[in-house]
Amino acid sequence: MTMINAFDNDGTPKLAPEERALIARRDRALGPAYRLFYQDPMHIQRGEGVWLWDREGRKYLDAYNNVASVGHCHPRIVAAISAQLGVLNTHTRYLHEDIIAYAERLLATMPDQLEHVMFTCTGSEANDLALRIARSHTGRQGVIVTRQAYHGVTEAVSELSPSLGDFVPRGPRVRLIDAPDGLRIPAAQQGARLADDLARAITEMRAEGIEPAALIVDTIFSSDGLHPDPVGFLEPAVDLIRAEGGLFIADEVQPGFARTGDSFWGFQRHALVPDLVTMGKPMGNGFPVAGVAMRAGPVREFGERARYFNTYGGNPVAAAAGMALLDVIHDEGLQENARIIGAHLKAGLEDIATRRHVIADVRGAGLFLAVECVLDRDSNTPDAALAGFVVNHMRRNGVLISATGPGGNILKIRPPLILQQPEADLLLTAVEAAFNAAATRR
Repeated sequence: MTMINAFDNDGTPKLAPEERALIARRDRALGPAYRLFYQDPMHIQRGEGVWLWDREGRKYLDAYNNVASVGHCHPRIVAAISAQLGVLNTHTRYLHEDIIAYAERLLATMPDQLEHVMFTCTGSEANDLALRIARSHTGRQGVIVTRQAYHGVTEAVSELSPSLGDFVPRGPRVRLIDAPDGLRIPAAQQGARLADDLARAITEMRAEGIEPAALIVDTIFSSDGLHPDPVGFLEPAVDLIRAEGGLFIADEVQPGFARTGDSFWGFQRHALVPDLVTMGKPMGNGFPVAGVAMRAGPVREFGERARYFNTYGGNPVAAAAGMALLDVIHDEGLQENARIIGAHLKAGLEDIATRRHVIADVRGAGLFLAVECVLDRDSNTPDAALAGFVVNHMRRNGVLISATGPGGNILKIRPPLILQQPEADLLLTAVEAAFNAAATRR
């Protein structure tokens, strides 16, 4: 997944000399592990709302970046961060009312069984902490994830992130199972299929003397190609992992904070209460704040024996950013907006698909949508080249999306929650134009 839509420094001679020079400086300073998006890399200078501007002043509709989940540089969040930064920002071993108030407000968006929240700076740290708690509570080591999952980049959770590539080792404690597949598996079979795969993974794990500690999934299966439906299909797998003595960790970094429209959290769409819930990226609209919410039981012994400290996790500025984001989602009706505009976008994409034999499926929930590109609907063979062409054609025409999935053939559309119908229509026009252009080149 990491190479989908990545810039190839050897394959784009059209770049201006100053851009090539900046890329060369970047490579020297940052080293070889970083990647840039798009065939023609973006040099972004400014953002506001759903828009980004490059160094030449060209305007782009950002339909991909969920870090600024309520829009770039939202004035209320900027004001909250700035005001608190001008008063106090320190570590988390002092009393501070706002940190506690934020924890209480965040927990109020979740089921009552989730009683505590612990703060980190990044989603990777949140998943790392959740994993530590799960292993401490169960006294076990084994973890099951989906085959194209992404859960972070620390050493502990990179082995739970097969989408990082084969070079990143899985380790004997980790087993991979197939993700749901809304195109190839009938809806009525999704839940049983996932639970059966999980049962096999647990059996294989035990054959090597490893007991399962947790099943962790991104509840909308973002990196696996986006599979939100049917509602409730996760329940059999969650029931199974608990029956086998493990915990269920819901990774809400991508589906959380009202993105799916019909619920505030992705796990709520499946009528589930996880044992641990991890959060990140959109939590502070770009300010680094993340966390883990949890039932009281799993963390009790961990808290008594290990304690926990994170210098910046949940600091006063992070709390201000987080509370401002919750205010904006509530006051601007952004969950409902995600539902309404998401449905409009999905209907528009489905209409485009009726005229394109190379679109096998359109799926999504709220403002998180996927379009599966194939060679043809008869074979449903993934067409990563077509997805790449569409992504880069749209980028050249002022609309930003990306691609995902095991075949690199699934368009990933994830705009800020403030997207309105005129911008949604602009996005749909750009999608249709890209597929038209792709058809003429064949």
